[in-house]
Amino acid sequence: MYNALLKKGYDDTPAEHVESMVAVHNFLNEGAWAEIVEWERRFSGGLMKGWQLSKKGEEAAAAASARDRQTQDPKLVRFMGRPDEMTPKAKMLQVMSWIYPAGFNNEPPFDRHDWFVQRQKPGGEQKEVRYVIDYYSGPPEPTGEPVFYLDVRPAVDGPTAAAERMLRWGGDVWWRAKGGDIREEMQAQRR
Repeated sequence: MYNALLKKGYDDTPAEHVESMVAVHNFLNEGAWAEIVEWERRFSGGLMKGWQLSKKGEEAAAAASARDRQTQDPKLVRFMGRPDEMTPKAKMLQVMSWIYPAGFNNEPPFDRHDWFVQRQKPGGEQKEVRYVIDYYSGPPEPTGEPVFYLDVRPAVDGPTAAAERMLRWGGDVWWRAKGGDIREEMQAQRR
């Protein structure tokens, strides 16, 4: 990694910091991969399966997805770092931070990657899906530990990816807005 930094012109990084940089890099990559696997577990079986998993919010979807043993994990085909290119969503968040600074962070992502994965569809069919990952840093923990946020989502390369994003986020918002958890809890108490 140190040689890669030197090749990119980052010659002010002390060699003794590289080990911790590698640990953070690996940690972030593992987090990004876990998010991609979750997207794939929901939507590799099609939009209807994705909706069935997403319609009761993120917590219920994560629990149902964790029980899913039939869906094959995706395979990473390739990835590319694009740190100098902001995603459309990151650009929009920058505009929103300019319009409404109290509601939106004005820090742009410090990195961006595009990961291409091979989706295993039912019946053995395969499809390549591109994921976009924005890497953000947050305020450090009180202990001084750094904080990072990942925004992982399918790239809107077509209507299916746009629908997947709408179903996942829309399902969670709708579930919470209609008080789905409270309604289910009340029904359980009546039984």
